[in-house]
Amino acid sequence: MALRATLDFLLRDWLQVQSLSERPRFAEHSLEGYAAVLDSCERIAAEQFAPANRACDAEEPRFDGERVILPASTKQALDAYIASGMLAASQDEAQGGLQLPCVIETAANAFFQKASVGISGYALLTVGNANLLLAHGSERQRAVFAQPQLQGRWFGTMCLSEPQAGSSLSDIQTRAVPDGEGFELDPLGPRYRLHGHKMWISAGEHELSENIVHLVLAKIPDAQGRLVPGARGISLFIVPKHGVDAEGRLDGQRNAVALAGLNHKLGFRGTSNCLLNFGEGGAGAIGYLVGQPGEGLRCMFHMMNEARIGVGLAATMLGYAGFEASLAYARQRPQGRSLGLGGKDAAQPQQLIIEHADVKRMLLAQKSYVEGALALELFCARLVDEQKTGAPEAAAEAAQLLEVLIPIAKSWPSEWCLEANSLAIQVLGGAGYTRDFPVEQYWRDNRLNMIHEGTHGIHGLDLLGRKVVLNGGQALRVLVARINRTVEAALQRPALAAQANQLAAALAQLGRASKAAWATGEPEVALANATPYLQAFGHGVLAWLWLDVTLALDDAAVSSDFAQGKRAAAAYFYRYELPKIGAWLAVVESREPLCREMQDGWF
Repeated sequence: MALRATLDFLLRDWLQVQSLSERPRFAEHSLEGYAAVLDSCERIAAEQFAPANRACDAEEPRFDGERVILPASTKQALDAYIASGMLAASQDEAQGGLQLPCVIETAANAFFQKASVGISGYALLTVGNANLLLAHGSERQRAVFAQPQLQGRWFGTMCLSEPQAGSSLSDIQTRAVPDGEGFELDPLGPRYRLHGHKMWISAGEHELSENIVHLVLAKIPDAQGRLVPGARGISLFIVPKHGVDAEGRLDGQRNAVALAGLNHKLGFRGTSNCLLNFGEGGAGAIGYLVGQPGEGLRCMFHMMNEARIGVGLAATMLGYAGFEASLAYARQRPQGRSLGLGGKDAAQPQQLIIEHADVKRMLLAQKSYVEGALALELFCARLVDEQKTGAPEAAAEAAQLLEVLIPIAKSWPSEWCLEANSLAIQVLGGAGYTRDFPVEQYWRDNRLNMIHEGTHGIHGLDLLGRKVVLNGGQALRVLVARINRTVEAALQRPALAAQANQLAAALAQLGRASKAAWATGEPEVALANATPYLQAFGHGVLAWLWLDVTLALDDAAVSSDFAQGKRAAAAYFYRYELPKIGAWLAVVESREPLCREMQDGWF
């Protein structure tokens, strides 16, 4: 119930989602209707996803020579998700969707991510795949490939990385050649034959659905058969596991997409992860061009931005699950005695460990991380709704805020909710390091989130190297103005004035560091400390959100304990966390050359 109470408060009292019903797209919805959606998703997650979570970790995917085998409970949970309508939650009602706001869809998915992040992965990849095709595919591609995914009959993937390229997509070598004369006349789109290898493909092979729709990045050779170097030569293709006819019926033929191996992962085992070979030893895998040649990355980033909010939410909810588990343990585990009441007197009764100050510190840290991260993900989802349905000026502002916040929405929860999981293990002590308790799995599952959908280093480069300087720093100025509005409001509340001043000082420090980093105009110099910049920027954003959330508490109809808990978490963040940005920004502002100048041989 703690999660639900926090979600209700953030949605109703902080983000005021009830106002969205005044917009034509959401006019059929109400606060009561949103609550009913959350009720349903909370129940399905508890009844279907949570019981299957341990099984899908213990029984990791295996290949029997013909099929990838998963626990039966995985399909049962996903069937319940499909029946709920959540695959089409944000789609038009005329297309069978629920036409929900993105922020409600995100809140509902929080329950599934918390209950089993591995099982949730299949659904969220499928939604992202379908949304990309709805945005960039042809009318026939939307009908044949997107709609079956939104109905849950087919599932989807994204195939970007390759063994030799990793995150450097400009170095991919998968080739797509026109499939004979008249290739451009196929009703499903220009038809190509693909040859290549893709690595780290989540949900790349399974038997959970009738078909799998792979979205594959590949390069079309020029007239001399050469691949265009760099990102501008990348195109996007639909490559189904099983062939389909022009009406979307399965034609009974397996496309030339072969499983080359399963990756055996530290965690996140509920989602199969594959190496796939396209067109191995034959004429090639049939694929259909999406959009125009050379537009692959532009199209794929539509899915990747959605995926990055999804990764941030997954990290958040794994941290939240660990927080709840360690809090419950601390409330029932007796150990030690009060130092003020004869701490070494064995005749005195033991204390529950939640009474120890250091355990409270670890629990408060977790609370500040996971509840702050949840506010961040919901805020970004609310910006998506504003961008799509708001008045022109508000929509433009939302788009700019999303530009600069997406790297934080992915990276900050991936780092700090992982730290929350580490603290959860510490609260349980030796018990936390055993498989008798779930906190070790939460940590293992969460460790992936700092890696996929862009590593920390990549998002640091994106933030400092592109987002904060985009259009002369316009997006950053919009964010600063938004933060300053919160600071000004908080200065009118005596209890919050100190935090407001602290945030204003941190914001000024961040601004100085941003300018100093680029003072030489040399990217190698400016970006050598991009990751500390990302960490400081993220902490600044979270401090702002905590202050904004705290402002909303005064007018909210919540219990005293609930409000005091939120204020304590905010206070913890300001006293223990926000001061860390000084050390991070010091190396940015001085353009510290150590890491840039370090030589291989010195290691």
